[in-house]
Amino acid sequence: MQKLSERNTYTPRDASQVPGSVAPGLNSPSGVRGSDTRFKTSDNNSEGTLTGRGRPGRNSRVSAVYVLNMRGEPLMPTAPRKARVLLVSGRAKVAKRTPFTVQLLYPTGETKQPVSLGVDAGYSKVGLSAVVPGGQELFSAEVELRSDIVKLISCRRTYRRARRGRKTWHRKPRFLNRKKPEGWLAPSIQHKQGSHLKLVREVKKILPVSKITVEVASFDIQKLQNPDVSGKGYQEGPRKDFENVREYVLFRDNHTCRNCKGKSGDPVLQVHHVVSRQTGGNRPENLMTVCKTCHDSHNRRETPITAKPVKGFRPEAFMNTVRRRLVSLLGEENVCPVSATFGYITKSNRIALSLPKSHANDAFVIAGGNGEERASDTFFSKQVRSNNRKLFKGVRSHLKNTAPRFVQGFQRYDKVLYAPDGNGPEECFIFGRRSSGYFDVRKVDGTKVHSSAAADGLVLLESAKTLLTERRTAAFLPHLTEGVSSRL
Repeated sequence: MQKLSERNTYTPRDASQVPGSVAPGLNSPSGVRGSDTRFKTSDNNSEGTLTGRGRPGRNSRVSAVYVLNMRGEPLMPTAPRKARVLLVSGRAKVAKRTPFTVQLLYPTGETKQPVSLGVDAGYSKVGLSAVVPGGQELFSAEVELRSDIVKLISCRRTYRRARRGRKTWHRKPRFLNRKKPEGWLAPSIQHKQGSHLKLVREVKKILPVSKITVEVASFDIQKLQNPDVSGKGYQEGPRKDFENVREYVLFRDNHTCRNCKGKSGDPVLQVHHVVSRQTGGNRPENLMTVCKTCHDSHNRRETPITAKPVKGFRPEAFMNTVRRRLVSLLGEENVCPVSATFGYITKSNRIALSLPKSHANDAFVIAGGNGEERASDTFFSKQVRSNNRKLFKGVRSHLKNTAPRFVQGFQRYDKVLYAPDGNGPEECFIFGRRSSGYFDVRKVDGTKVHSSAAADGLVLLESAKTLLTERRTAAFLPHLTEGVSSRL
């Protein structure tokens, strides 16, 4: 763990400070209490920086406080009691609230241990775990990525095409002079790839990572659809000898409406998307043959067409696309070694450790975890959009969106402290706002805390970010919320 026994170090006293992203109350003397001068805090010894001592019968696992030096570079984490004394004595300041990070204001030793970071890459969720081999787990997190990119881009395309058709100034469409650059990825895939890189950078801001291991996978999508395919069968798919997808779908369904089974008697047949083309695409599995009578009735919302959606292969396609690219990009921007592992290895090691299936546990195994003491806190994050510049709202997009960004000092996705009636205070996020000063506050997973919380009952903890982070299990220094201003 971190050694703070040497006072004369190579950290300059005039080093620039990392600006804090927390409320001023966290760095005020009134914001920290419960300090005990009996603790030895003068650059404590190097043993047991994350071990609770002197408290018999109490679980020794405590929350880790992440530490930055004067230059803002990460050191090994320390124990809450040590961080509390440093804050009270004015030798450290709060640099980040979640995960709780302090920055030292004086030169200190910078002895570091090897920290291995495991990344459980995924299409919708990502697991992260930082482990000191033979020591303990220092960081554990699960992140839910955005899934609305495809829908938003489709909506933007609709607005763009409509704008070109109106009698207003517009740019003429280009059709023959467009070329995709080398290495181009679909915007939704590009965003998820960038999110993986961003998450690794965020961990490296608070921990001195010396090794990164990423779980990658390769999927045979044709084998998933047809386990018996082999050899020449890969070149002779079910659509062989058909002119287009529509002709194949009509032949597959025996030119009969799958909704009414031909009872309508309508000879005109059409192809219907089970799931919208926006999300399901034009795969034959997402198409079905229906008669014009059933299709028109469905479009008028009179008689719905019932069909079981077919599982898509977006996650598998994502992993096939970015598996090697992700490892390569991480290797280019990190000086530490980056390696890849595979899912079957992770599964085997996880079963050997008797760990339940979860992204955080998989990341722990990927990082080389083999019985080390687990972190007492797991951070759960949800990725959200940073801005919403939509001019109109509503299903028909005819109502003007006049809601201001800030309502009585609060905006959407701010982390706030709210005390429900008769219950203790809870940390939650603003998911909805009204101009009258009432807010819909929820947890990260969408659990509703209150649908109409008054602004006077909210205390601002953190301003809105694209990652909504919530710490679960053991809580660290809950009294630090005292003295936080409700207006920044």
